[in-house]
Amino acid sequence: MGLEQDIEAMVRSQGLTLYDTSITSHNGDTIFEVLVTSPTGASLDQCAEISKLLSPLLDVTPPVKDEYRLEVGTPGIERKLKTIEHFQKSIGELVKVTLINGEHAKGKLLSVEGDALTIDDENGEVTLPYSEVLKARTYFEW
Repeated sequence: MGLEQDIEAMVRSQGLTLYDTSITSHNGDTIFEVLVTSPTGASLDQCAEISKLLSPLLDVTPPVKDEYRLEVGTPGIERKLKTIEHFQKSIGELVKVTLINGEHAKGKLLSVEGDALTIDDENGEVTLPYSEVLKARTYFEW
């Protein structure tokens, strides 16, 4: 099993779902971020417990070569969409999508069927191929 699968198994053991892992940099610090979800929401105590469970694993199998900080949290209301499953779970939400060719779409995600994402943007309904998504995220209008 790989590191991601080991992390996923530990997260599942706590009744949560692994949403994503990422390595970011903030003020010169490297951060290994583990994002978890649950239909009822993940509590701070659950995130702390997962952090305690993951620390020994990451001591043996570090996610990066140099020093890093582990952060366990939830993806939040405005979150990256990386997998087709992320899009499927975001139907009905507002999304911003950038395609490989530079085109953009912004609006309510109406459906995900196979490789096709249908968004109701300012020009009406537009269907985009998931395979051509460069980046995407949900957004919230205040």
